[in-house]
Amino acid sequence: MRIAYRHLLLASLLVSLHSASPIRALDLHEKIDPLAKPLVEDGQVVGLVIGVYSKGETQIFAYGETAKGSGLKPTGRTVYEIGSATKAITGVLLADMVRRGELKIDAPLQSILPTDVKLDVYDGKPITLEQVATHSSGLPRLPDNLAPADAANPYADYTPKWMHEFLRKHKLRRAPGKYEYSNLAMGLLGYELARSRKQTYEQLFVERLARPLGMNDTRITLDADGRKRLAPPYDAALAPNKNWDIPTLAGAGGIRSTVVDMLKFVEANLAADDGPLTKSLRLAHEKRHTAEGGPAMGLGWHIAGDGVTRWHNGMTGGYASWVSVVPDRNFGVVVLANTATDKITELGEQVTRVAFGIDVPPPKRHKLVVVPLATLKSYEVTSLPSTRSLSSPVRSLCLCVSYPSGEAASWQLCGEKSTFSFLLVAALPRCTTNL
Repeated sequence: MRIAYRHLLLASLLVSLHSASPIRALDLHEKIDPLAKPLVEDGQVVGLVIGVYSKGETQIFAYGETAKGSGLKPTGRTVYEIGSATKAITGVLLADMVRRGELKIDAPLQSILPTDVKLDVYDGKPITLEQVATHSSGLPRLPDNLAPADAANPYADYTPKWMHEFLRKHKLRRAPGKYEYSNLAMGLLGYELARSRKQTYEQLFVERLARPLGMNDTRITLDADGRKRLAPPYDAALAPNKNWDIPTLAGAGGIRSTVVDMLKFVEANLAADDGPLTKSLRLAHEKRHTAEGGPAMGLGWHIAGDGVTRWHNGMTGGYASWVSVVPDRNFGVVVLANTATDKITELGEQVTRVAFGIDVPPPKRHKLVVVPLATLKSYEVTSLPSTRSLSSPVRSLCLCVSYPSGEAASWQLCGEKSTFSFLLVAALPRCTTNL
């Protein structure tokens, strides 16, 4: 849930679209392997699974391991947390309720809140359901009373009582209408949509979407079989992390799924029929808000710079995800990984380009250099702008080493159990670090 909008490389599809020639699904291995394999081989991801749907064909690619050192390759039925990709599903649930006539898209958010929860109104402009689903409500990214007992599972003990208490006290900083990514808003929307139907978010999602599409492995609470297939979570340094439990704000990032199931969701988003669910999915695709310097929005979906790609990414403490659909070209892409890294969003963008028929060069590989501590001590280490000492166990870090000639080189130091102690001084202009 930590990833918001970023300036997507997909924006350049605007100029590439007409020259791209769609390729058949069976051709994708040689295009995708050079993009995905380096993430595992260079120690950036433990394991990942990619799914592509194109004009009735599907292909699934798996890389790495389900758990470090297990030797077990993930599959299309390996379960992952999808994080903020859940928001696209929440947008569809709102669209479905609007299509059914249960709600109006321009109805005030206040209309689905408990009667004892009164929202602040700025300049006489109440927040609408559409504004909540397009990240233009004016509500903050997170509530200021989120104070987790366990920072590694930050939403587990946040209750509806605390959420409603925040809403009662919160004063808006501006009128609704400006894009500002909000986990709170989408989590609140999912909770209140379900409460209006006397259901939990999971019950609403299963009834309206998962069960009709046969997404039997997609749930918030996994059964015994699902728990067995859940890939364990790892942070960006490939250290084991905790699963996230999101009972109240589930609509912002609480769903767990597989590539096989998410491809069913993708296929449904591309359907050509006029069935009720297809109409709801199309309604969620419609462009409703354009942010100055930011993304255009459907209901829950971001709309890429090419104007035709709907996408969302996601990240929890130990997982990352990507889902994109391109109705005009009848294809979509899913990427799920059990490592919390932005690299999965980059990969999702790249695979979406490949599915468009655009040539994507493989990433530049960085040579791994293992530096003995004695060698490290012989160099002046330059890194962060401020001067401070660092002495702590690390698994990996990137730094710049200043040679007597003044030239800089990037090094990656790895030590499973080592402790590196050195002084950080002012950074050289060409140095970039990630400590």
